[in-house]
Amino acid sequence: MRTLGLAILLAATVLAADPAAPGRTRLLLDDRVVDRAERVSLRVTPAVKHPANPLFAEDRPWEVRFDNVYPNIDFDAATGIYRCWYSPFIVDELTSGTVAAQRDTVTYRSTPTREMGVALATSPDGIRWQKPELGAVDFGGGRANNLVLRSIHGAGVLHDRDERDPARRYKMFAGEQVPGRKRRFAVAFSPDGVRWGDPIICPEIGVEGDTHNVAFWAPELGRYVGITRRWLAGERLVMRTESADFIRWTPATEVMRGDLINQTYALTVFPYAGAYLGFVMVMNQQTDRVQCELAWSPDTVHWRRIDSGRPLLANGSIPGAYDWGCVYAGTGPVVVGDDIRIYYGASNGPHTGWRAGFLALATVARGRFAGYVAAEREGMVTTSPFRPEGATLTLNLAASAGEVRVEVLAADGSPLPAYAGSNAAVVRGDGLDQAVTWPAQPDLSALRNTPVRLRFHLRNATLFAFTVR
Repeated sequence: MRTLGLAILLAATVLAADPAAPGRTRLLLDDRVVDRAERVSLRVTPAVKHPANPLFAEDRPWEVRFDNVYPNIDFDAATGIYRCWYSPFIVDELTSGTVAAQRDTVTYRSTPTREMGVALATSPDGIRWQKPELGAVDFGGGRANNLVLRSIHGAGVLHDRDERDPARRYKMFAGEQVPGRKRRFAVAFSPDGVRWGDPIICPEIGVEGDTHNVAFWAPELGRYVGITRRWLAGERLVMRTESADFIRWTPATEVMRGDLINQTYALTVFPYAGAYLGFVMVMNQQTDRVQCELAWSPDTVHWRRIDSGRPLLANGSIPGAYDWGCVYAGTGPVVVGDDIRIYYGASNGPHTGWRAGFLALATVARGRFAGYVAAEREGMVTTSPFRPEGATLTLNLAASAGEVRVEVLAADGSPLPAYAGSNAAVVRGDGLDQAVTWPAQPDLSALRNTPVRLRFHLRNATLFAFTVR
């Protein structure tokens, strides 16, 4: 049984910040932080792809077709080892039986005999990956492979570091599909992420798990939350379920949908800066391609898509490039210095066509998933009231050719003379922690724990977040 109330590393080193803790970063993409925005636009920051991409490819006999990869990344700070659980089709007769020269004349299609498995790769640095022979699963008459389970679809793997039962330290949330049989939702447990117990069927969830299924612990709810998908009248809908013990789950309910053309294919979720951020995989039914967009939620139930239609993680621009066709952001963003690593499954062809798959990597600077943008015409962002926990205010901003003026207001919106008007602070430059000082006051020490608002005046600048220490 899990220890309730403790924070969890969601297969990553990224944690939700304690809302009351000094040094809390407040993201401006969070609607609870911003009360009013004028003449500004909230824009997603495109992730930067790593020059070493693709990191690994389909190169084993049991990796017939990566499809969407569905990567789940875990970084163990104690050992310095990265691990990636991913989901290849290990049996796909059409792919294995059709050579490349024939594929222009043969239409790819799924078959009832396709079988997906779960494999494990490891890395010392998150860039160079190995596929160790684990000896855990039979394939082709032997166990010299890196498979950890067979007949599992869209596995989400959670390294639950606060679990008291060592046999359940690793948890899997997935669809179970024996070839030729209807898919059923299931969970499984492991002491080490390699040796897994038999899947436990969870029919009460009420969906098949035909996506990247994701589960995580929500400490403020005291529950595990599962994110999956269902089909309804030809449309893909994001669904949510929850559980106190990871075995008995509530019926899945809808929490997000796109439209008939741009459908929500998958949603991977992680806690960050007192909120939940989501990578939304959006499939365009006309182009048959998938891109990754951004969403946020205060509670895992109510979701807002940010800058809808603009990708956080875009497809490659050249047909045939490793990620031209589809991108599927995985679970477990990892913080490395000031960068947040986003691992993703990539493919060089469209979703329903012939394609080769890969693991790839992109990064976003700390706190810069999305920000408010103003051009030459001044824009303004006013926060909701809050109580400064410390004395020093820093901004995460990009204003190398512009500026952000910062005023402090009373909770009712009236200016505080020592921090407003001609005494407003002016911040320029590009930095993740640009310090703010006012001409009449060096910091916020006189306002500690007093309800205030901040008003930001932006010109040729993007503002992502602020922190009070």
